[in-house]
Amino acid sequence: MEFHSPYSHGFVRCAACTPECDVADPEFNADSILELARVGHDHHVALMVFPELCVSGYAIDDLLGQDVLLDAVEKSVASIVAASKELNPVLLVGAPLRHEGRLFNCAVVIHAGRILGVVPKTHLPNYREFYEKRWFASGRTVRDAAISVSGQVAPFGIDLQFAARDIPDFIFHVEICEDLWAPAPPSDFGALAGALILANLSASNITVGKADVRKLLCSAQSARTWSAYLYSAAGPGESTTDLAWDGQACIYELGDLLSEGERFPMGSQMCIADIDLERLRLERMRTGTFNDAATLNLANRTFRRIKFDFVVPTGPIDLIRPVARYPFVPADQSRLDQDCYETFNIQVQGLMKRLKTTGIGRLCVGVSGGLDSTHALLVAARAFDQLGWPRSDILGFTMPGFATGDGTKSNAWSLMRNLGITAEEIDIRPLALQLLKDLKHPYSEGRPVYDVTFENVQAGLRTDFLFRAANQRGALVLGTGDLSEIALGWSTYGVGDQMSHYNVNGSVSKTLIQHLVRWVIKSEIFDAETGATLSRILDTVISPELVPADEQGRIQSTEDKIGPYDLHDFFLYYITRFGLKPSKTAYLAHAAWHSLDAGSWPSHFPEANKRQFELPAIKHWLEVFLYRFFTISQFKRSASPNGPKVTSGGSLSPRGDWRAPSDGNARVWLKDLKENVPD
Repeated sequence: MEFHSPYSHGFVRCAACTPECDVADPEFNADSILELARVGHDHHVALMVFPELCVSGYAIDDLLGQDVLLDAVEKSVASIVAASKELNPVLLVGAPLRHEGRLFNCAVVIHAGRILGVVPKTHLPNYREFYEKRWFASGRTVRDAAISVSGQVAPFGIDLQFAARDIPDFIFHVEICEDLWAPAPPSDFGALAGALILANLSASNITVGKADVRKLLCSAQSARTWSAYLYSAAGPGESTTDLAWDGQACIYELGDLLSEGERFPMGSQMCIADIDLERLRLERMRTGTFNDAATLNLANRTFRRIKFDFVVPTGPIDLIRPVARYPFVPADQSRLDQDCYETFNIQVQGLMKRLKTTGIGRLCVGVSGGLDSTHALLVAARAFDQLGWPRSDILGFTMPGFATGDGTKSNAWSLMRNLGITAEEIDIRPLALQLLKDLKHPYSEGRPVYDVTFENVQAGLRTDFLFRAANQRGALVLGTGDLSEIALGWSTYGVGDQMSHYNVNGSVSKTLIQHLVRWVIKSEIFDAETGATLSRILDTVISPELVPADEQGRIQSTEDKIGPYDLHDFFLYYITRFGLKPSKTAYLAHAAWHSLDAGSWPSHFPEANKRQFELPAIKHWLEVFLYRFFTISQFKRSASPNGPKVTSGGSLSPRGDWRAPSDGNARVWLKDLKENVPD
């Protein structure tokens, strides 16, 4: 197995196919199916879903009662089975099949020269333009049965699942068209019984607006069942006597659209996506309600699991799947605006509730001129406006230390004045120098030693002052540290920037905060002068400003020390939100970041962030992340102050999404990274 293959990292490649069809011509239709199947084979596809009744055609009405046609269908199914001996994908094709004097609308599961099983349609539509009960029997009572098709005897029934022997999570369930539209569709039970991929062979005719409903159903079903959902509808060549067809094909995973085909295609087509089966399995494992539902609903249902041997493709294979570089920041502008609106208002509502509940009408906040404190102050100002309280009761303090730059201090003052809060400047350098003298630190003797003690003396004094000012003036200390810093332990513990009375930024990632500030500017919540100040703050290098600039004038850079937040937020999302292995996280990071194709950079993302990361850099910074996250910073998170959970990406609150021992270690994660990611 290769590192650069999706099959090595829990993915399975699937396709939703729309072959060209000819009415009541099974031989032509079989050729169309096999033409796409060969393309799928060449593209390393494992599972290919074709439309309902694609071997015969769907809209053929009473021709379904003609033996000569049904004989031709079986002969064409046999030709597909024979040809599949040379093909790797599992093929799901729709065909009308006879069994014990009845005709069933079936999905035939074919692989490597064998019919693995046949699944009959459960729900037969018989309203408006549909009258399937005129021809077909429902398969709702068919269980533990077998059917003879094209000289092969295969399992037959709605109690079938299919599973690859060599890929533990490659388990799929099949349903047909109307089955999805009915309450409690068969795929509900297939998923609860363990299928991670749900396939729908459909011949749904198109009417205005119907395509959106189909996508809504597929999205919802994949989200509700923690699964992937593959949908393929009939397309070009079907009879248009009274209906029309658009050939809609789409692939969803956990509610998200991974791939879709062109609607109203002129010929055969398919859409392809790599399904993350490992992610689906982990989501189900962590979601107790899924297992509760399985216990409740499967008491009187059993499934036969049909095993098959799948030859896993080898060699380097490009991932066919969108991997967002910024999982906390949507690339779509309208979705980003919505996320920013909700995030900002969640923060505002949380702070308002805390202020009203405590009966404390003032806030103390340290304002550095950096992004985090800026955004926290914006939240505070908006909360006071909503409460009808004067902004003058927000007490802002800028506290210059040994490395505070003129630009950030100027921006802090400008922001506080523009917002109309009560502003003060407290020079912490005399007290910090005295403390360093008491500690006999080399800096107090004039030597340029800028160690962790030198930095934490300043960070600790700032927070200590805020708490004492809050005591004196009847206020709460507003925390400003963000999710990314909390993940990396990039804070001073105790009476330092790790602590506050309430932290509105605690579950907001560093990569999202800059977009929140941009959204605040665009939304014109505050005046134009405030907006101009915010724009200057956005252009400032991320720095704690605790160490003086070097001889070349370069200021202290957080990212130079601990690595790029672009990558750290990526690692944080996939390791904590989904529980993925470091090796898989590195694989995804490489897929997302190793190249920037033309047009792939969203226009609303800052050009300054436009950079690439190759695998050696990804591996290095992931090692840094794993060590910091699992070994040296959990004790800080275990004592986190209150603050609202904001995004579905999660929170690291010990009372919320992440609970872990403070004395843990990173050994198994680092071992996986070292052994499974090439240098």
